[in-house]
Amino acid sequence: MGDTTLRELVYGKGAHVDPVACVEDIPAELATRTVEGYPHSIWQIVEHMNFWMEYDLRKVAGENPPYPEKAIESWPAHPEPANEEQWQAATQRFSRLLTRLAALAESDSATLQRIVSDAGSPQSPRQSTVHAMLWQVAAHNSYHAGQIALLRRQLGAWPPRRGGDTW
Repeated sequence: MGDTTLRELVYGKGAHVDPVACVEDIPAELATRTVEGYPHSIWQIVEHMNFWMEYDLRKVAGENPPYPEKAIESWPAHPEPANEEQWQAATQRFSRLLTRLAALAESDSATLQRIVSDAGSPQSPRQSTVHAMLWQVAAHNSYHAGQIALLRRQLGAWPPRRGGDTW
C-alpha cells in the first residue's frame, strides 16, 4: 500500500529538486569547491546526507548505530585533492540509499507504522514510526538538495544536465 507521495518526494518531485540530478553530472573538482561564506562543498553535503540516510536505515533495520556526540561528526572532512573515483563512489552510494528509502516508503502499513525506539539523540530520546522517520529523512534531504542547487548556481553549474528550475 505504501506512501507514493513520500516515495516521489525522496526523488524530488513537485517543488523539490531531484537530488540525483543535482549531483550526477558534477565532476569531482567542482564537487570539492567551496563558495565564500559557506563552510561545506557539494561533496561534503552529499556525504552528510549519506551519513544520515544510512544511520536511519540502520535504525529501521533494528540496529543501534552510535549517535554522533557532536553535529560535526556527521560532516566529512573536505576531500583533498579531488578524486573522481571517490566522488563517483559517493554519488553511487547516495543513489543506492535513495533507492532503499523509496522502496521502504512503498512498504505495507504494518511496516510503515512499526515503532522504532531511540530514534532521537541521546539527549532527546524518542520513539518514532518508520513512516515518520522516512518523512524526516526526505525533508532533511530536500533541505540539503536545495543547498546543492544554490551552490551549483554560485559555481556557474546550474541547471543539471537533466534540467531544473532556473527562476
